[in-house]
Amino acid sequence: VQLQASGGGLVQAGGSLRLSCAASGRIFSMYAMGWFRQAPGKERETVAAIGRSAGITYYADSVKGRFTISRDNAKNTVYLQMNSLKPEDTAVYYCAAVQSGGNGYYTSHRRYDYWGQGTLVTVSS
Repeated sequence: VQLQASGGGLVQAGGSLRLSCAASGRIFSMYAMGWFRQAPGKERETVAAIGRSAGITYYADSVKGRFTISRDNAKNTVYLQMNSLKPEDTAVYYCAAVQSGGNGYYTSHRRYDYWGQGTLVTVSS
């Protein structure tokens, strides 16, 4: 599966952005999806994850209550709605996919087989 992330940009603290990740090549509904981020000099961090259906989700504590992951299997797209952005949210955001036999999510980036190219989110103070 090929993944194309978009929607990053420059936003002031307190603002919002919505990232999109469009998938092609395979049956999207067979894949659990995740959003990850990596800031300069830091390790890749799991932001959110979602199972094959939209009902099962995971959020890192640092984004819980501010970010929402969702997916539209008819559009082969997963989203990350980011509200109340903080300067510490500044990073390159990546979407990733892993073929899954169940409805659960995966939190470790090592489990994911397919990655998008990343989209930069910069939050100014």
